[in-house]
Amino acid sequence: MRAKTVLPAVAMTAVSMVLTLAVVVMWLGTAVPWLIALVVGLGIDGGWLATLAYERRLAAQGDHSRAVTAVGWCFGLLATGVLVAHAVAADQSAGAWLAVAWLPIAAKALWLVHGLWERTALTPRALESIRGIQQEARDEAAVARARLRSEAATEETRLTAVTGAGARVARVQAETAKTLSKAWSTLETTRASEETGKALTSVTAPVTPGDTPRWDLPVWGPSVPVRAPVLEAAPALTDDALDAVVEEIRTSRTPPLSYREMAARFRTAGHSASEVRLRAAWKRVAA
Repeated sequence: MRAKTVLPAVAMTAVSMVLTLAVVVMWLGTAVPWLIALVVGLGIDGGWLATLAYERRLAAQGDHSRAVTAVGWCFGLLATGVLVAHAVAADQSAGAWLAVAWLPIAAKALWLVHGLWERTALTPRALESIRGIQQEARDEAAVARARLRSEAATEETRLTAVTGAGARVARVQAETAKTLSKAWSTLETTRASEETGKALTSVTAPVTPGDTPRWDLPVWGPSVPVRAPVLEAAPALTDDALDAVVEEIRTSRTPPLSYREMAARFRTAGHSASEVRLRAAWKRVAA
């Protein structure tokens, strides 16, 4: 990747230096000796090359100098100015010289791009790690989207089923209410008709003469809650009665029962006494 950015800059720099040297020699060679023109051209190219080398060394050290950069751009602009001036003053091929006059500036721009690439360049291992992290993030996002879509589809199916079931229940309730209403109306009509009274009279007259038959429809009304009967607590035993009961239970078997056995039989028999009173009675009768 380094060669992809440095080779174009090197090539364009070399072409720019050759063009600058050639233009200076051709342009000034007619006015001054060609050796002087050659020295001027080499001076421009040498200054440009020296500042470029110094910039590259500072970049390798992680440093930067604005003064060196400014001098380098000055040499680039000088070379561009020489090419533009030669193109303007040339009698022939002025357009061709103007077409290549931008090469020094382009070379400086390519070196700037190469410097930016070097400051942000990463090792293959780091790039592989970044790609792995990005791929993992994409995978997690895709799984999350799939999970959300699945949950949404499941919820939609559940709501559709619940809505359908509710609609069916509502239809059944409506049909049942309609049927009950019709049946109730039929019963009311039958009860209020004269034929029903005559039929009941003909049936009940031989059994209960003088009674007028009546058929009332059942009436539903509020129910009255019935409280559960409250059991009255048994009266507490006196100390003497408690002693007698404890003694009777304790001596019901031979040898006499222990306190735990006596207490269990005492509770089973339905007697009631606190643990303190029961233990005190045990001590009195067992003494």
